[in-house]
Order: sequence, then C-alpha cells, then structure tokens
Amino acid sequence: MMEKQVLPSSCSLVHLEETKKASGHESNGGGTYLSASLNGSLILLPQAGAASNAASGVCAGQDKKAAMEAGQGYQERETWTRQMDFIMSCVGFAVGLGNVWRFPYLCYKNGGGVFLIPYLLIVFVGGIPIFFLEIALGQFMKAGSINVWNIAPLFKGLGYASMVIVFFCNTYYIMVLAWGFYYLIKSFSATLPWSSCDNIWNTPMCIETYHQDCKNASLANVTISGNMTCAELADARSPIIEFWENKVLNISSGLNEPGQFNWEVTLCLMAVWVMVYFCVWKGVKSTGKIVYFTATFPYVVLIILLVRGVTLPGAYDGIMYYIKPDWSKLEEAQVWIDAGTQIFFSYAIGLGALTALGSYNRFNNDCYKDAFILALINSGTSFFAGFVVFSILGFMAAEQGVDISQVAESGPGLAFIAYPKAVTLMPVAPLWAALFFFMLLLLGLDSQFVGVEGFVTGILDLFPGRHYHRYKREIAVAICCLLCFIIDLSMVTQGGMYVFQLFDYYSASGMTLLWQAFWECIVVAWVYGADRFMDDIARMIGYRPFPWMKWCWSFITPCVCMGIFLFHLVNYKPLTYNNVYVYPWWGEVIGWCLALSSMLCIPVSVLYKLVRAKGTIRERWAHLTTPVWGPHHLEYMAPDMKSLTSLSPGSDDNKVIIFESVM
Repeated sequence: MMEKQVLPSSCSLVHLEETKKASGHESNGGGTYLSASLNGSLILLPQAGAASNAASGVCAGQDKKAAMEAGQGYQERETWTRQMDFIMSCVGFAVGLGNVWRFPYLCYKNGGGVFLIPYLLIVFVGGIPIFFLEIALGQFMKAGSINVWNIAPLFKGLGYASMVIVFFCNTYYIMVLAWGFYYLIKSFSATLPWSSCDNIWNTPMCIETYHQDCKNASLANVTISGNMTCAELADARSPIIEFWENKVLNISSGLNEPGQFNWEVTLCLMAVWVMVYFCVWKGVKSTGKIVYFTATFPYVVLIILLVRGVTLPGAYDGIMYYIKPDWSKLEEAQVWIDAGTQIFFSYAIGLGALTALGSYNRFNNDCYKDAFILALINSGTSFFAGFVVFSILGFMAAEQGVDISQVAESGPGLAFIAYPKAVTLMPVAPLWAALFFFMLLLLGLDSQFVGVEGFVTGILDLFPGRHYHRYKREIAVAICCLLCFIIDLSMVTQGGMYVFQLFDYYSASGMTLLWQAFWECIVVAWVYGADRFMDDIARMIGYRPFPWMKWCWSFITPCVCMGIFLFHLVNYKPLTYNNVYVYPWWGEVIGWCLALSSMLCIPVSVLYKLVRAKGTIRERWAHLTTPVWGPHHLEYMAPDMKSLTSLSPGSDDNKVIIFESVM
C-alpha cells in the first residue's frame, strides 16, 4: 500500500506523482528497489524562494525518517563481516590461474617481455578505470550484475550479457582445477608417473633426457643417447608431455572424435565442484573466511619455487627471454589483442563478479583506494609469476638443447608440462609435486568462488524478497554447479581439450570482454553521466576521485576497447591446437555462437525495451534511462538535500527532491 509521507506545511507545495500504476518492486538480492518511474519515489519540485531553503532542514529530517521506514519489512543485503574479507576475496581472485598459467603462456606466445609493454599500457588506460567502475557501481547500487544496471534500466542487457559470460567461464575454467587435482592425487607415489618412460601410456619415442650435443647440426646421424641419433631425438617426446597428452587428456585426433570418457578425471571434476559448492553455498560470510588461506598460501609456494628455479642452470637465459622485449612483435595486432584480453580476464572485468563483491561492501567504503591496491596486487602477481615460469623454461631449454620458445607447448599444457618438470628435479619430488598442485588447486578455487558467487548473486537478485525461501541460496548454487558439471562432461572425453579451447577462445575472453567493457563505459559515462557518477562516488567515499577516471570512462577506455575489438575482427585467425590441428568450419560456428550469445544480449534487450515502451522516442528514452533507486539510497542520501540534486536527471540549483515512502 502506498502512503504519502506527512510533510510540514513548508513542504506542502509538493505535488506527489499519482500512483495510478501498480508499484514496481525489483529485488536487489537483499533489499527492494523502488521504481521511480512508477511510484514517484523521486519528485522534482521548483524551489519556492528563500522560504523553502529555511524549510529544507525540516524536510530533510522527514525524508530521513521516511527513508528509514521505506526499508522496513524487507530483508537487508548482507555485508562482509569485516572489510578485509572483501580485500582478501579480491586478492584470491587476482592470484588465479590467469597469473601463473595464462599470463606466462601469453608472454611465451608473444615473444617474451615485449608483452609487458602493451600490458602495462592497457592496465592504466583500461584495466584500473573499469575495475574501479565495476566495484564502485556494485557498492553504490547494492546489487549484482543484473540489477546493478537499474542505474540505466534500458541497458539491463549488460547484466544479462555478463551472466552469460561468467556462466561459460565457470563451466570451462574449473577443468584446469580438475586436471590439477588429478596431478595432485598422482603426486602421492614414491615415483612420479611423469618422471619416467616406463608406463603403459608411453611411446617408443619417449626419452627422459636430451643431450646438448645435438645443438650441432653435423651430428644429426650420430648416435647420442642409447640407440637414438640426433635426428631421432628431434622427434622424441618428454615423459611429461606424454603423461599430459596420452594419460590425462588421452587426446583424440580432432573435435569430430569425442571418444571415451576419462573416468578418473571425471571423478576429480566432481570432487572439485563439490568443494566449490560447500565454499559458496552459505554466501560471503563463509567465503570471506576461506579466502584468507587460499589467497595467501600460493604466495609462499611461488616464492619457494622461484628460489629453486633461479638456482637451476639456464634460468638466467629464461629470465632474460622474459624481460628483453622483441620490438618487432609490437607491430602484430595479436599482441595488443592478447594484452587487452589478459587484462580483462585476470581483472574479472565484464564478468559481473566485481559488482557482486562490491555490492556486499558498506556504502561508505573507500572503494577507490581498494581498486588501486587490488590492481597493483593483481598485475604484480602476474609479473612475479612470470619469473618463476621463465626460470624453469630456461632450465628446460638448456637441458634439451633447444630454443626457449620450443620448450613447452601452447595452451594450458604450460602449467602441466613446465611445472611438473621443475618438481621432478627437486629433492623429495613427490612432496614438491603435491605442494605445487595443492597451490594450483587453491589458486583456481578462490577464482572459481568469485565466478560462481557473481553468477548466483545475479540470479538471486531477480527474485523479490517476497519470494523468500529458507534454502533459496543453497538450491540456486546447487543448480548452477550441477548444470555446469553436465556441460563439463564434454571436456573430459578424448576430444575434451578441443571443446575446452573453443570455450576459452570464444566464450569468455577476447572480443566478448572488450565488447562488454566498451558498453559499460558508454552507459555510465554518457547515458547516466560521468560527472554524475563521480558525484555519487564522492558521496560514498567522501572525496572526488582523480579526473583521469572520468576521462578514461568517457573517451580513452571506450576507444581502447573498440580499437582492440576491431583489430581482433580484422586480424581474426582460425583456432588451432598446438599450431597443428585446425578446427573444422562447424567448430568455428559453434565458437561464434558462444561469443554472440553474450554480445547480442545488449542490442537485443535495448531494442526490445524501446519497442515495448509507450510514447515518442524521446519519451521512451527518458523513461527507460531514469535510474531506479533502492531504499539504501534514501537512507544515505536524504540528509543532504542540496547535494542530493545531483541524483536526479536534469536537476539544477533551483530544484529540490522530496521522497515518498513506501510502507
């Protein structure tokens, strides 16, 4: 039932909007949004001279009371137990597989250290501004990835697009955890199964060590190792590679040959999903505690591995390969595309996870400072992990007598080839192997927590508070995990690696994240208003951020995103596996369907809302871009009537805002 707040006579000039239409309530997961466009919760009024200024304090007091009453009867959104829970959750996501697997792989793929140049450049013009935007937006709107776009309801398709992306990411990302868990189990043996060629999955071309004399081409037909010549050694395979491809993947010849299930990996996948479920099912109260361990322990292991790595022969050459840039690579568009992709992937930009984490913050939390701290930790970890990886790659290159670029195969195999080789060279190898893969599991788990948390938060936000169920969250998390597990079954077959690469290449990286980030900047900076959002941030944290953020949102970041996006289209290359297998045309069609399933959410939803609305185009636009505020906005913003004018579109100095409460 709608009741008008009783205002003093000085406020009686207010004409409250008729509530002819049914009041619209949209849940934000904990509270309930009050639709300004339907119930007139925000009313613009001409100021009645100086007298109204005198009465403004009285009105403000009434509005404060009204705001407090407005939220009664609705479940409040839970918050972090302490702010460090939020920091550690974000750090846990920053220290993910993208840092120790994807980033070193991209460096290797793009010629080493030259990748750091576009990477750092895009960090400052794209990564940090959007990272801060998403955290601040979630904290300001107190909503997940969908309802956060009530700030401009016409573009709510951005929320649906991020949900599609994070769902795909949750689906394929966990496969790396399943492989890591499989390696962890195999580490509990006296002799590591990937350290020798005496296993049933090994081929006659398996050889445990390479001889450096084969660097000399004149020795091609000279017997060097056992009965094998240097020419034959060129085609020889390491037991680590054979364990990865013949035992773990049991890979088939192509996407059209799915083959049989690997039941051992399937059980590992099931176990990992069970772990994810019981870490997420109770919400941020429990997840915020778990990440204290999962976020800090990997650093300890990385430091130990670095100390061991730099003491190996050839480590110096590997590190120099990592640091020294090959300037000619800067001319290749793919290097810039991979840099932008890595930024958005490792920063979780466009996935909706940051908005979900930020929505559990206190309204007055200093998210501006948090954004810079987290960005520094994120990129710093990537750079640090590169030294660990390349010190090991340098050693492997020296041992095998080949160039560093030929040591490891591309793709996720880098983490499951280079690192296992490193631990076999250490004393008490099974102990080091178990320690490393336990770290790998933790690295991925806390990243997976954030992804699943972001997806479930967005889903629960769609259900109003009146649809309360005691185990609503537990059921939602269970359905999410089960659905992803069913899709994952296609990745534990012999052709599973080809399916995995389809998801990785198309669904949750590259152009989809660039497209998402571009529209986020456009909507906030040009539809809602960059200056207006800066005012909102100042209201939360107590000061205005540096203008660089506003300039990035308005001009620089959208141009960077669209530039890399267009480069990606112009320089598009068919997907390959190990630079040998080329995907069939129907495989690429499946990949493009995965990409377009999220990208089309934005234009389709905009057109649908505009067509369904009534009035002229201008009236439809004005109606659909009017923000929908929540009860927490009334509570925090009502006391300051003068500065509150910035919250209303088209307001100026001769207008004030009066709130109507909803009982």
